[in-house]
Amino acid sequence: MYDTVVSTWGFHLAFLLLLVGTQALFTGLAALNVRHARRKVGERAEWLTQTLTIEDTGDLLGYHRLTTALSQFGDWVSLAGLLVVLYLGGLTSAVSGLESLGLGPVVSGVVFFAGVALVASLARLPGDIVSTFGVEEAFDFNQTTPGLWLRDTLIQTVIAVGVIGAVSAVVLWLVTALPVWWWAVSWGFVVALLLVMQVVYPRVIAPLFNDFEPVTAGELRDAVEETFDRAGFSTSDVYEMDASRRSSRVNAYFVGFGEAKRVVLFDTLADRLSIPQIQAVLAHELAHWKEGHIWRGLLASAARLFVAFAALGYLAEAAWLYQMFALPTDATYAGLLVSLLWVSPLLEVTSPLVNRLSLSHEREADDFAAATIGADPMIGALAGLAEENLANPFPHPLYATFHYSHPPIPERIERLRAENSGTVSDETGPDRTASPGDDWINVAWRRSPARFS
Repeated sequence: MYDTVVSTWGFHLAFLLLLVGTQALFTGLAALNVRHARRKVGERAEWLTQTLTIEDTGDLLGYHRLTTALSQFGDWVSLAGLLVVLYLGGLTSAVSGLESLGLGPVVSGVVFFAGVALVASLARLPGDIVSTFGVEEAFDFNQTTPGLWLRDTLIQTVIAVGVIGAVSAVVLWLVTALPVWWWAVSWGFVVALLLVMQVVYPRVIAPLFNDFEPVTAGELRDAVEETFDRAGFSTSDVYEMDASRRSSRVNAYFVGFGEAKRVVLFDTLADRLSIPQIQAVLAHELAHWKEGHIWRGLLASAARLFVAFAALGYLAEAAWLYQMFALPTDATYAGLLVSLLWVSPLLEVTSPLVNRLSLSHEREADDFAAATIGADPMIGALAGLAEENLANPFPHPLYATFHYSHPPIPERIERLRAENSGTVSDETGPDRTASPGDDWINVAWRRSPARFS
């Protein structure tokens, strides 16, 4: 009995060190990044004015500080809430209540994970409200109304609960049907789901939030056809999305494969960039398909997922994991949740492996766009995006290693200039890192649709 208590306390210590230590690491990196950006923006104010036409850097730095502070505050509140639930018996009570209903392992697990998804969605609401109607509003990005925000939130919550419930149903059924190899088959199922989502997302999910109009006529359509022709493609699906209903941000992305692939241009992009610049953006997105970036990214995600599922397969069978929070050993769904809490920080600290691949893909896409349309339109598009989106142009290298999947715009611009002038520039110095990409669903191991910035 004494040995069991000592062993359990050891696992608790390791668990807390892993969760709190990982969060402390990323908070430290975020603070380092804010200080680094303030110093570099001051040092390179002339470059920002000449290249990006950013004369007043106050908004850029202010936006970066506020978004970083809000993100870190939300992360710490979420972690504190999680630990309170775990260590004050909330998880144990919830599992005991479910087990008393006699629903069976699969149904109980589906109800459990759907409930976790719902609680997580509700917990994010205050931060999302402050971000959308506070920070984004203050910097003139927000265009959404409270009614539209509420509609989006409800749809997102329903989708999240539905998808997580469905996935948990399959995984928990596999646990009972294949008690030894369930983790491997579950991995195959999730990989297949990622492939299916590449088709389902643009055709079913994205239209729930935005209208997508095919680019079929006019100057923009002519430019699209010319770009496809130069890139060696037959003209395919190109859509303009009404992004301006929600935000003034400028972007574009590529998603799907085969007959379901499509390029999406934000309507804000069409309003603020010239035709040659839009062609450069389009060529950049086409490169992700032409160079096989989508498939390579999916393979990398699948490999990372395999390691994660193997770890889940081991942890979910470990008796000490259930002893930590006095969980019944036959409540596999609860064991899976605690296992995920062990594995998630490890996925976060290995994110540089995925980011490194993405960085190489983005550079290849920039090179393809410069070769297809020209370096100057590509540089002009990058400069316009930087000016409009207030993205931190000078992330700290260590912070960027963990968080950024695109090279920063200054590096991309200087690299294009150097490669098209025969000279080597040292403008960016050690800041040859990356800038953030976004995810449709905030899952650590899922590669998002390829995005221009």
